[in-house]
Amino acid sequence: MNEILLGVDPRDQSVPALVWAADEAVRRGLVLRLVVAVPPAHDGLRYGALARQSALRMRAESAIANAEDLVRYLHDGLRIVTERVNGTPATVLRDMAAHAALVVVGSRRLGRAAEMLSESSVAVPLTAGADCPVVVVGAPEHTAVYPPTLVVGVDGSESAQAAVAFAVEEASMREARLRAVWVWRRPVLAHDDAEGGLAERRRLLAEAVAGWAERYPDVAVSQEVLRGHPVEQLALASQESLSLVVGRRGRGGYSGMRLGSTVHGLLHRAPCPVITIPSRSTSAGQTTRPGSTGPVPPRPTGL
Repeated sequence: MNEILLGVDPRDQSVPALVWAADEAVRRGLVLRLVVAVPPAHDGLRYGALARQSALRMRAESAIANAEDLVRYLHDGLRIVTERVNGTPATVLRDMAAHAALVVVGSRRLGRAAEMLSESSVAVPLTAGADCPVVVVGAPEHTAVYPPTLVVGVDGSESAQAAVAFAVEEASMREARLRAVWVWRRPVLAHDDAEGGLAERRRLLAEAVAGWAERYPDVAVSQEVLRGHPVEQLALASQESLSLVVGRRGRGGYSGMRLGSTVHGLLHRAPCPVITIPSRSTSAGQTTRPGSTGPVPPRPTGL
């Protein structure tokens, strides 16, 4: 887990994604691995297919060379590894994610059909299946806003607990404050007491972030319960944020491929990078969250 993996798109490389990955590798003292995947030819040995495959390889080599040049310009001392791999991009990156601390990709915000069926779709299938946190940079982070802020979505699920753990660690490295947000989507026909329901969610949110102030005293954590649709409210809450951190499988329903519907919507709507965290219950090398039996990632090395 000593590297950050960046997926290089030979058709349209995301500069914000490249910058985010390089900066994060410097912050964490990790190697930055630049990977470009060349999809297989589907027409066998036909001349046209072979010619297209050759053109793809040339484009891939050029893209990864350009990406490396830009990273070295930004961070001359950063350790960089480049790799060209044959295979479908989402599958290649998902398999390599098992040995990475983070995977970073850009987003072309494909339509739903293209996301599900096209081999050019990367962000959604990778976010749904990777074993490590996935950062989708569809929009640049808001670095000009003071104080710098990260937003984490909390809903009481196991993956949301892992999201809080990651978000506090990231906020500490970024010298940023953390805004913990629980979005209450109260049913239209609900018969429960609104004030009582709001108080209960405030209690659950406080429980979710309890203990982190002692572990990371440098991070100011605010707590908010908002009413409305989770995608809309979290997108609004993160309008001026460095990033939005969410668990992969929350309590907001599913849209297929093991990806929560809230996360799926945020990949399209969030105005900043979205960091999706899988549940860490089966991961090795974790410590215990303060005040609970939930897992916590260790402090990053190299800081």
